[in-house]
Amino acid sequence: MTRHAVLGAGPVGRAIVGSLAQRQIDAIVITRSGTEVPGARAVKVDARDSDALATALAGADVVYQASQPEYHRWPQEFPALQASVVNAAKRSGSTLVAVDNLYGYAPNTEPLTEDLPQASTTRKGRTRADMWRALEAEWKAGNLRVTSGRASDFFGPFALGSQVGERFFGTLLAGKKAETFGNPNALHTYTYVVDFGEALVHLALDERSLGRAWHVPNASAVTNGEFLARTAAIAGVPARSVRRSAFQLRLAGLFIPPAREVIEMLYEFEHDFVIDHSAYAAVFGDHATPLDESLAATVAWWRQHV
Repeated sequence: MTRHAVLGAGPVGRAIVGSLAQRQIDAIVITRSGTEVPGARAVKVDARDSDALATALAGADVVYQASQPEYHRWPQEFPALQASVVNAAKRSGSTLVAVDNLYGYAPNTEPLTEDLPQASTTRKGRTRADMWRALEAEWKAGNLRVTSGRASDFFGPFALGSQVGERFFGTLLAGKKAETFGNPNALHTYTYVVDFGEALVHLALDERSLGRAWHVPNASAVTNGEFLARTAAIAGVPARSVRRSAFQLRLAGLFIPPAREVIEMLYEFEHDFVIDHSAYAAVFGDHATPLDESLAATVAWWRQHV
């Protein structure tokens, strides 16, 4: 029987489990705390322990690397976490599907495609770029079956910590001002986390995905202001917001370390940030959920959970 292992029980890990459950694929979710996720069996293992993880992955055809350190600890801890996962996947013979984002690209106002160099100069961007190069090297050396799915800022069920997470949807639905960033007139591609999970499973199940990274499907880009307006209209609340500046984030970062880590990524919201997923669509099909539909589902989720 095919079995897939998901590392992490955050929004992406849960979306992957949901997609696997629809296909009746046996899944386990591996976390340090043994978190229960409906549709999968919980396994308590620290992914930083490569030996224990390799044992947990025994018999798994696929492992999805959807775990990560705290946002402000990426440069210090993420590469070592990935190395542990890679070693365990190699020992178990599992195909590795890496959950990735777009930080590795340098700022670019043209639509981003996968053939652009991983030339970021930000701390977290360099970390992501180096991690992908390490995976690519393992593939080219014939040591690891690996692919990667790259998403933009995502929203949807359980996506509390996203730039359009709790401080956007949660506060807006509570009748308060949503927290926003950057230029309201700049185009931005937003990823629906359910589509992200579905795309990662597509990559896992099709060998044509191996050896490269893919931009997962997204609805057409809208301006940051339109994303707010459409969310508010669907929710039936005023489209009120407060725009956070780098100065405010720097002050907040004195007490909340992840806040200051947002500053170096603000360029994504200050200028057009549009993602081209045509390469993925040409091979696996375009299954992006229409934006109003995904926003309505997200608003409904928040109303059930706040």
